This record gives sequence, structure tokens and C-alpha cells, in this order.
Amino acid sequence: MLIIDHTRCQFLIDNKGSEIFYEDMTLSRLDAIIPRIGSSVTLLGASLIYQFELLNVYTTTRANALLQSRDKLRCLQKLAGGGLKVPGTAFVTHSQELISAVRQLGGFPVVIKLLESTHGVGVMLAENMRSAQTTLEAFQKLNERVMVQEFIPEAKGADVRALVVGNKVVAAMKRQAREGEFRSNLHRGATARAVDLTTEENTAVITAARSMGLAVAGVDLLRSQRGPLIMEVNASPGLEGIETVTGVDVAGAVIQYLEKRQSAFQERKRST
Repeated sequence: MLIIDHTRCQFLIDNKGSEIFYEDMTLSRLDAIIPRIGSSVTLLGASLIYQFELLNVYTTTRANALLQSRDKLRCLQKLAGGGLKVPGTAFVTHSQELISAVRQLGGFPVVIKLLESTHGVGVMLAENMRSAQTTLEAFQKLNERVMVQEFIPEAKGADVRALVVGNKVVAAMKRQAREGEFRSNLHRGATARAVDLTTEENTAVITAARSMGLAVAGVDLLRSQRGPLIMEVNASPGLEGIETVTGVDVAGAVIQYLEKRQSAFQERKRST
């Protein structure tokens, strides 16, 4: 097994084929890869994954799946289009559209999110129109795309993170935001405990990962009065927190899945 810094890989593309170089190695002979791509280098990471795809190297995360999951709006569009329940969401480009958007979402408070936020950064709760306009205008000055989402009060600052490997939920935890905070990210001081999913939640989580084309995914949901609402599907979910909380070797489950899938992948290549 090799741990490779994907930001230091070099691509060679010409009429004779493609290659990837890392330090003194060529990587075209790798059996498989498990991409772990940071949000700040999504495009670079997707390009590298696609280069591996061209070289017929098996990957647990395909380039298009990474790009689609990183854009929160596209992700929600895909999930809702597949029949999954998601929080009411409006894509807003001008502050003049806020009044209509908030009305359609059921009124204040509303959550304002950057389309590519992570760890709760770029996620704000607006209690009134003035707060919403100020937040939206601040993001727009940074040329950031923004969406407005309904607030789910019955969740009480908690969400559920489930880790999917293949077609199975291997671990799940409930994250509770600290007092005075609505974001339940562990990076922001939230607490967590292992939790069992209901049958409806289990089905929704697996369907969400499958609909995004991800073999390995972290799926976040809210427990609402109308059932589980899928908030996000993460293509490179953090493992340390959920492994610590649940005691499950998620990384081991990923590797076991990879071994099985890669063997089948190689067999198909030989048969064709």
C-alpha cells in the first residue's frame, strides 16, 4: 500500500497514451486507488482520478461522482430527483430574491450555505431578513455561490452521519451541537454517540450513496417530522471521529470492499 500526496502528482497526456508520475514512480501499474480528496483541491483531485480511470485503475470514487457530491446544490438535485427526501432548498443569486425564497421555505429562521462548504464553514443561521441579506451580500462579495435552506427545529441541533461501504451501512453516529450552536460538526465542539438507524433511514442512506455513484460515502441526515432528510453526501468522509465513537474499523471495511471489487474488476478486464 502506498500513501500518495495527490497534489504532487504529475500527468503526462499525449497521443501514445497517458501516465501519472509521483516522485520517482509511475503509477499506471497500481491495482486500485482509494481517493481521499480535500475540498480545497477538488478539481485537481477529480482530474487525477479521471487519469487513473483512463489507465483502467480501479477506484472507489470516480471523478464525476466526486465533482457531483462536492456541489451541494447538484447533490440535492440528484437526491430529490431520485425520490429521496431533502430539506427545502432555494438557490439564490440576488438579495432581491430572498423574500420569495424565505416565504417558499416556510419563513425564518433559514440556513444560508455556501455550495462547497465543509466542517460547517460557510454555514450560517439567519433569524430575520436583515441578517439574511447581510450574510448573502457578504458571500456574494467573495463571488461565492449560495443556497438558502429550511431550518428543521425538531432536529434540535443534531444530525446523523452514516458511513456506507458498498451497499451496506457499516457505522452510524448521532452528532449533537454544543449549546448555543446549530451546526453539529465535531470540529465545532459537537458531541457524538453511536446510533442505530431505522429501516427507513438505512434505506435512504444506501439509496443516497448509490444515487451519487459512490461506493464509499458519508451520508448526513436530519431526523424530521416527515422522516429522514438527506442533507449531504460526502465522497471523502472523515473516519477518525466515527471510528472512535462507534469502535468500528471503517477503514478496514473499505479495504475489504476494495479487494473484492478490484478482483472482479480485473476479471472483467481480462475477459474483454
